[in-house]
Amino acid sequence: MTNRIVHGGGITAAARLYGGRPEDWLDLSTGINPNPIALPDISVSAWHRLPDQHLVERAREVARAYYRSGDILPLPIPGTQSAIQLLPRLGSAGSVAILSPTYGEYARAFALAGMPAFKITGVDDLTSEQGLVIAVNPNNPDGRMLSVGRLRELHDRLQRRGGILVVDEAFGDMEPESSLAPYASSMPNLIIFRSFGKFFGLAGLRLGFVIAQVSLLERFEDWLGPWAVSGPALSLAASSMAGDTTTIRNRISDRRSALDAVLRRARLQVAGGTGLFALVADDRASDIYSHLCRHHILVRKFDYAPNWLRFGLAPDEVVDRRLAGALEAYSI
Repeated sequence: MTNRIVHGGGITAAARLYGGRPEDWLDLSTGINPNPIALPDISVSAWHRLPDQHLVERAREVARAYYRSGDILPLPIPGTQSAIQLLPRLGSAGSVAILSPTYGEYARAFALAGMPAFKITGVDDLTSEQGLVIAVNPNNPDGRMLSVGRLRELHDRLQRRGGILVVDEAFGDMEPESSLAPYASSMPNLIIFRSFGKFFGLAGLRLGFVIAQVSLLERFEDWLGPWAVSGPALSLAASSMAGDTTTIRNRISDRRSALDAVLRRARLQVAGGTGLFALVADDRASDIYSHLCRHHILVRKFDYAPNWLRFGLAPDEVVDRRLAGALEAYSI
């Protein structure tokens, strides 16, 4: 059995260790929009009945327009984590490679299935033996980006030997021009994962989408079984993704700029990130983490990179000042 991955969001555990009530803590350990969208009205029937096909079809049509996936109707899934767990069932025409460091659940899913994966640092490290390649783009936690052209070349190389490219675009909403979704119709050996909850601020909904050609989508649909996504989740996705998301995107950008300003004042070096989080590299990371916990502020630390800390976005200027004050207290 492999060790479980420690993720962001562990407020309850942090409060038990450092004190305070969980509801009084500030959680900056995740990469989730801190200002969730207003919840739309949801029909009572969506709660009362098993998810009807028209709800699924509506969500898929809206997702197709939102992701610009052309002929492909994205498949709703109960969070991208559910699809990660299924990846070993695809098999592989060769070994598995994961562009690393990245989201740890990919390697763990394959290890639990008895299919250890090679962790590679770049596309140039791939060998002809590797038939399933996973790239998180933009990457979590360092924000590494591979261009559309580079990913299309990689797909074509894998396709020639029967391989599959999996691209996780969970943090891709802030950079839609970097998505492979508009090209998926012409890339038969491509699988794209998209997250709904991060950008819209509703991670608790547990909703995501898979974008791939029909033969691959049908396999995921069969593995997930009937009614995998709830009626309320489908309804909420359809109404939210159909609207203009410019305001959401602008608000996230403003919040990221505010975070950068706080970190600069604290003389912390931003080494990477995405629109929804910043990665700090500092040799004092462990001490800073503990200091912030004593102020009931949780950020994300990394066992494989002890000099890294990931800071999520604060919801407003009041919380900016709380973080700034805690960081200032550390430097005094």
